[in-house]
Amino acid sequence: MTPLPPLRIGQHIARYPIIQGGMGIRISGATLAAAVANAGGIGIVSAVALGLNSPYFDAKRRRGKFFAANRLALIDELKQARALSPEGIMGINSMVAARDHETLVRTAAENGANLVISGAGLPLKLPLYTADYPDVALVPIISTVRAARLICRKWERQYGRLPDAFVVENPKKAGGHLGAKMEELNRPGLGATQVIPELVDYLRNELGEAIPAIAAGGIWDRADIDRALALGASGVQLGTRFITTEECDADRRYKEFHLNAKPDDVTIVPSPVGMPGRVLRNPFVEKVLAGSPELKTRCLANCLSVCKYRDTQQSYCIVQALDKAARGDVDNGLIFAGSNAGRADRMVTVAELMAELTADRTPEACSR
Repeated sequence: MTPLPPLRIGQHIARYPIIQGGMGIRISGATLAAAVANAGGIGIVSAVALGLNSPYFDAKRRRGKFFAANRLALIDELKQARALSPEGIMGINSMVAARDHETLVRTAAENGANLVISGAGLPLKLPLYTADYPDVALVPIISTVRAARLICRKWERQYGRLPDAFVVENPKKAGGHLGAKMEELNRPGLGATQVIPELVDYLRNELGEAIPAIAAGGIWDRADIDRALALGASGVQLGTRFITTEECDADRRYKEFHLNAKPDDVTIVPSPVGMPGRVLRNPFVEKVLAGSPELKTRCLANCLSVCKYRDTQQSYCIVQALDKAARGDVDNGLIFAGSNAGRADRMVTVAELMAELTADRTPEACSR
């Protein structure tokens, strides 16, 4: 038998090397994160725009309330998650591109998050935001070894520390915003088989540190986990697979849309943040791809540091599109998905899914 090893990130040790990916808006909230943590993995709350669907957001005075609502809603989410999983390992995913990124990271550290995973830009100042909370593990999301080198050099020089782990996102397969431009997605050298061994070699042999590399993008089943570990990864991150669980925080209609999807429904759309995104086709996506003027609305809250919609009216409001979908408007919202979307055939509990992913396998089964 080949049981999965535990995963250590900073001072935190998970029974299984499985991180549930942060999915916004309100796709991965307290309920999903706590369920994963209780099952032995690491649960992640997406901190993106939590305030929209909260009692703190005043739609009539939205510009003045958006960021304050996000902070208060994140506090509530973390408290709920901890109540559901008193001993579990849980954290947040925060986007560097969000204008309240610093506030959300500081808020998470102050309110008991065990780790912060950060992408959508290079989190070069992350150690500054959590300086008073040294037990909070810091995990950048990268797609290239070049990005890892830059982060390590910057952190070591300015803050005297290194990341506690790296999430290595494979843009060729990951869901949501991708860490590569549209024209780069088919470029050789971006896949996990190239990047993970190169990163592990850099961390161990050049940097001299045992920093875990976490494979993300295209992880669906135990065979995928075993392949990632064989490449040198210390663990994996799964997002899409957790959407079709009972505990996923999205509206039931969102989860059923994923459940009823087919593999050829997965496509790529431009996003106003300047990066492509992997999604499921629906009427909204068809309008995006056609450049429909029907998508024009008011800028919600000037929420991103870079936004083509705010600045030039290109594309659509990403926050409103994600929020609509999460609330169940699957025709008029954006539904992020990884490359494996369409493979789910039933709704399961997180405990059932984790049991399937972590069941011991024979060597013969591992080689298939």
